Amino acid sequence: MKRISPRMMNRMMKQLGIKIEQIEDVDEVIIKRENQVIRIKNPDVSVTRFGGNTVYQVIGEPLIQEVEENVIEVRDEDVRLVSSQAGVSEDEARNMLLKTKGDLAEAILKLKQEKR
Repeated sequence: MKRISPRMMNRMMKQLGIKIEQIEDVDEVIIKRENQVIRIKNPDVSVTRFGGNTVYQVIGEPLIQEVEENVIEVRDEDVRLVSSQAGVSEDEARNMLLKTKGDLAEAILKLKQEKR
């Protein structure tokens, strides 16, 4: 197989409409997933643009951290209080308490606003 010089490769890529550039001085790239955070410190990052698309290539050593979800505990007495104050069913009150992360006042206000 014949080797292609960098100059010839750049010319071919230009003809195809492909542009590649390095991004300098990148300290860290963070990728957040549902239960995971991937951190890449001091990565080599390049951007390739072609056909209206942009591709980021990140090269480096990943540090993977597992993330635990915060479990919100909703007490039955809180559900009954929200239900009676907002005039809704206990299921609706429980769902709103979960959405508001257990904030009683916010749950009551939101449920009253929804009823209007």
